[in-house]
Amino acid sequence: MSITTILSAIDSFIWGPPLLILLAGTGLYLTLRLGFLQIRYLPRALRYLFQRDANKGKGDVSSFAALCTALAATIGTGNIVGVATAVQAGGPGAIFWMWLVALLGMATKYAECLLAVKYRVRDRNGFMAGGPMYYIERGLGLKWLARLFAVFGVLVAFFGIGTFPQVNAITHAMQDTFNIPIIITAVVVTLLVALIILGGVKRIATASSLIVPFMAIFYVSVSIVILAINYDKLPAAIELVIHSAFEPQAALGGAVGFTVMKAIQSGVARGIFSNESGLGSAPIAAAAAQTKEPVRQGLISMTGTFLDTIIVCTMTGLVLVITGAWSNPELAGASVTNYAFAQGLGTSFGATVVTIGLLFFAFTTILGWCYYGERCFVYLVGIRGIRLYRWIFIILVGTGSFLTLDVIWILADIVNGLMAFPNLVALIGLRKVIISETKDYFERLKNNQRDLDEIPS
Repeated sequence: MSITTILSAIDSFIWGPPLLILLAGTGLYLTLRLGFLQIRYLPRALRYLFQRDANKGKGDVSSFAALCTALAATIGTGNIVGVATAVQAGGPGAIFWMWLVALLGMATKYAECLLAVKYRVRDRNGFMAGGPMYYIERGLGLKWLARLFAVFGVLVAFFGIGTFPQVNAITHAMQDTFNIPIIITAVVVTLLVALIILGGVKRIATASSLIVPFMAIFYVSVSIVILAINYDKLPAAIELVIHSAFEPQAALGGAVGFTVMKAIQSGVARGIFSNESGLGSAPIAAAAAQTKEPVRQGLISMTGTFLDTIIVCTMTGLVLVITGAWSNPELAGASVTNYAFAQGLGTSFGATVVTIGLLFFAFTTILGWCYYGERCFVYLVGIRGIRLYRWIFIILVGTGSFLTLDVIWILADIVNGLMAFPNLVALIGLRKVIISETKDYFERLKNNQRDLDEIPS
């Protein structure tokens, strides 16, 4: 029995009905109890992104920089390679399930980032430390579960989202598009990563704040151009996405291998891989935000899921469907999206756009996940372990280019799923805190039309 077969069996078990129900159930419960907050207050949340806090609270970086750090970790290969993998495995219907998991995931992301600010502490270096390990320990009183989450967080940083899928995607895309040898790209990426992460969270946040907004706008703009050029195919593509989410055999002309369960599994797994709602990663970045209002930061953080999946993943998915690239059995990974963009624009420049987007998205994901894993590592061993962690991370970045794509994605899915379990248990256990904090915040807004971050010193 091959290692791939063994890992596939483990992956299917972890991402089976229990985790899917727990993820969807937690998001649905929070959505209902918070009164569809992610829809009602999305305009306010987006407005907060561009407002400067008049009275910054304790924190290391601005709320916008904290969001960009989180987006750096989420907008990556999942938006380009992951969407292609999901659609090829589950059919266009997988996109619909990505939308649904993102909608529910916005409530989950809001709740976990609210808790991150509420239960954060300062470490011995003077930096803010927070995230699931802290709200599990300080909120639930379950230190063993907090440590388990931290262990899984380090594993995701080392062997999941943080290194292998990103570096592998970068190096192979550069080889396919520009004929640059994998070893050269691997060395350059490793050196750049080392240069930035050895400078700590502020350097990571600065790099993310510069790269993420620019690349997201560029990638989405090109996608919109392709959809505009092929506007006549768009209605049929959307209809196919919705129809094949529930009746894939009928929608795809009796295509063999596509089932509703496969569409759900592919869409949910890749959606979670992309936006990370429920994994407990974004709260680690949110905890560093300069704010006094847990709810405010929760609202800002939930826009990350909206931007990542509802906007960026949707762009990729629709381009794949209208060009038919998803159904080409000879293509895999980034080459599927390269082909789709080239077909959509009618020029090889489309493939260049994907490669450049992949390069920057994946690079910033490496930076964001280095920070996440470091915070988990520090929780386990203390600040003395920071330098050791960073050097191990750098070494793993250097070796990620030489693993096979199938093993990389399966391994990433496994450790992602393991990380989600403790965090979702914490969200359920602290649901009354989430609801109480939310109610208090909006009652104050209703009475005073302002929050603590808007009150001048």
